[in-house]
Amino acid sequence: MERESLEVDVLVVGAGPAGLCFAIELANKSQAAGHELAILVLDKSGEIGHHQLSGAVLDPAAILEMFPDAEQDGFPIHAKVEDDALLWLTEKSHKKISGMMCPPQFKNDGNWITSANEMVKWLEKKAEAVGVEVYPGFAGASVLRDDSGAVCGIRCVDQGLSKNGEQKSTYAPGYDIKARLTVLAEGTRGSITKQLIKENKLDADCNPQIWGVGVKEIWEVAHDLEGTVLHTGGWPLGTVVYGGGWIYGLPNNRLSIGFVMGMDHGNASFDYHAEMQRWKQHPFMADLLKGGKLIRYGAKTVPEGGLFSMPQSWGDGFILVGDAAGYMNAARLKGLHLAVKSGVLAAGAALHALAATEGVAKGEQLSKVDKLFSDSWAYTELSKVRNYRQGFQKGFIAGSIGAALGTLTGGVLPAGKKPMQSDHELYKKGAKPNPLPKFDGELTFDKLSNVFLSGAIHEEDQPCHLQVLDTSICVDKCTEEYGNPCQHFCPAAVYEWEADNLTINASNCVHCKTCDIADPYENINWVVPAEGGPVYTSM
Repeated sequence: MERESLEVDVLVVGAGPAGLCFAIELANKSQAAGHELAILVLDKSGEIGHHQLSGAVLDPAAILEMFPDAEQDGFPIHAKVEDDALLWLTEKSHKKISGMMCPPQFKNDGNWITSANEMVKWLEKKAEAVGVEVYPGFAGASVLRDDSGAVCGIRCVDQGLSKNGEQKSTYAPGYDIKARLTVLAEGTRGSITKQLIKENKLDADCNPQIWGVGVKEIWEVAHDLEGTVLHTGGWPLGTVVYGGGWIYGLPNNRLSIGFVMGMDHGNASFDYHAEMQRWKQHPFMADLLKGGKLIRYGAKTVPEGGLFSMPQSWGDGFILVGDAAGYMNAARLKGLHLAVKSGVLAAGAALHALAATEGVAKGEQLSKVDKLFSDSWAYTELSKVRNYRQGFQKGFIAGSIGAALGTLTGGVLPAGKKPMQSDHELYKKGAKPNPLPKFDGELTFDKLSNVFLSGAIHEEDQPCHLQVLDTSICVDKCTEEYGNPCQHFCPAAVYEWEADNLTINASNCVHCKTCDIADPYENINWVVPAEGGPVYTSM
């Protein structure tokens, strides 16, 4: 079969907050300037929102800049934050730190508790109302380049064919979609984004990006905590692993709970799912969840490096937004508002670049986004915590001192650009996985039970989207040096080892990208599947 092609002015890969807000802002700006642009947004999920996962407490600043009447216009506000605190956990007890004593990054007065899934559904309608085409079920596999090397669109993954509901054992070539500007809004560790960063050396002058893994659950409980936001620190992570938990009170006696752990702790076999389950065994958590019911599960990675780890976000024919560009404030554990703002800033640069030429947008014009960013509140916010995560690589005490200095001086100290090591540089050979907690099926759950509640499903006959580049490394090297850590770090039980045989349960995959990041040899390449994934309803 021949590969079909389609041409548009602007192609956005990823229908998350960053991609949709970019499309909306560009459509509005271009129409105001008297230009009609054909803007197409693609997403790999079968339905817009299915692959969106966040905590999610939203700083509404960016949304209200775009949509001053968002609240009156039905934006999905589950609750407004009415109470917040930090809980410092020891193994058997906790201390509540609230009011004036609560660290500023944990204060959420005026913020909204929402759902990333519902947020993008709302944005999808806004995009379509201004003439943007939004297509779910189309995943980008690679970039297209013109004769000059500029990005001029993407090649979509091959699409499955079926007859009378049978399994899709035949795959047709995916579309080539050509565009004057390609916007990569793939989220964390996007499969096209990582290729482009490497090929164009976009991170050449940056600190390495470091990552965190977040594991989330939605519970129905006996308590009404609507509007309450609690964050936890301390146990069970100790002083080596950066991270902590959240508890967000939703309507109808529901809770969003989750645990985020940095990946720069040195242990490739660290089990992120198990540690989240262990956290729930703390007396405070166990009492909170007693008699409750787990109803949803999910996991994702987040970029934690901050300002100095953000790659160059533009080049000939392309621009990066959202998590793909590193817009994440690890100190506040927030990225949604920055994703929205990144889309708006990129739209300003895109309009300038598209007006300057009739062909592919030039990087020299798209570079305007750097000035727009540096003049924005998003830059001010990220600049104040630009050395935040670097300090924690030197230990909990050093990190805490650095964080306190940053807070007291408004980000002036620690001064300069502090270096940082990548997650991989810190891995220690021979490190053992953490002992598993007991999974009782009431408070704590094994991976397969949790994956079932993620809604994850993939067509069994499609090509495996989890590519092990060299299986001999797994058997001959990784077994001895690291003990095949993929069987531990994956929060979805995708990788199983038995008698030197690796089984990849690709249908379990929740698209968190942990394996693509955590493998010590970078031997696992996560690529987009032809179809499928989690269904993160109300997540």
